[in-house]
Amino acid sequence: MREIVFDTETTGLDPKTGDRLVEIGCVEVVNRFPTGRNFHVYINPGRSVPKEAFDVHGLSDEFLADKPRFTDVADDFVAFVGDAQLVAHNASFDMGFINFELKATGRVTFGPERVVDTLMMARRKHPGAPASLDALCNRYGIDRSKRIKHGALLDAELLAEVYLELTGGRQAGLDLSVSVQSASTGVSGGRVALPPRQTPLPSRVTAAEAEAHAAFIAKIGEKALWNIYLSESEQAETA
Repeated sequence: MREIVFDTETTGLDPKTGDRLVEIGCVEVVNRFPTGRNFHVYINPGRSVPKEAFDVHGLSDEFLADKPRFTDVADDFVAFVGDAQLVAHNASFDMGFINFELKATGRVTFGPERVVDTLMMARRKHPGAPASLDALCNRYGIDRSKRIKHGALLDAELLAEVYLELTGGRQAGLDLSVSVQSASTGVSGGRVALPPRQTPLPSRVTAAEAEAHAAFIAKIGEKALWNIYLSESEQAETA
């Protein structure tokens, strides 16, 4: 299943009162695992950025002055999303801006059936607990040290990790690799291996116990079931 975890930054809280998008960050996820394909763009909002918004994301009028307008990047954004499900934190906010811009440029908007809201998921899974992105990163031990200010792509990457935990963690998938299809707007395809999040536990067998076990198996002889098990394990590892 292909999903797009995304986040936006804006000039304010409501597109109907003149606020606009200034950044979109998207992370492609297949079967709950990030593939490494992202979509990221800064957008010239065609208006000034209020101080309150600048204090949140740090995107100034000067920085955004030479960036494309939404209409210039809309087709690339829609093509990257394709028919995937959209995942956002407090999705009504982000989708309100996305759909406003799509409609304003004469494009088809996304229906609510296409959207998963991780804020609602977190509130259901952890009732009464803080459900901000920062709080969820802390809960799940996700490193957010680079999140000095809000940034759409960084927040989407963090949210992809949070989404994995909200949907069952790495145990949710039996295959820790996903097939990635190449596309014109992303990096080339391949097979992305995802290492376990935690290091393996050290062996609890002491050297003396291991030596005693080896002596016991030697006493039984070549037909010991342990030898058959070892042989099958080695064959599986080299297959």
